[in-house]
Amino acid sequence: MVKHIVMWKLKDKTEAPVLKERLEALNGKIPGLLHIEVGIDFLESEQSADLVLVAELENREALDAYQQHTEHQAVVPLVKAAAVSRTVVDYEI
Repeated sequence: MVKHIVMWKLKDKTEAPVLKERLEALNGKIPGLLHIEVGIDFLESEQSADLVLVAELENREALDAYQQHTEHQAVVPLVKAAAVSRTVVDYEI
């Protein structure tokens, strides 16, 4: 299994609920994507990211397929336009 974690700092934090909804809507739509969870930061410290995505995928091949899937690609421009920065980590468990 692979964990895919992405954290974003947003230009406008009020956009976080819409992004959360759009990203969580990917659940059940992409083969190999077992679960996706999106959280909005409430601490709002200087070190905090504003939004985090935690996805569980079957394997590395499923992660590659997820990245290229049309449902995922449809959300990418929305998130890119809203983000100031992005940090990602992928690891096997």
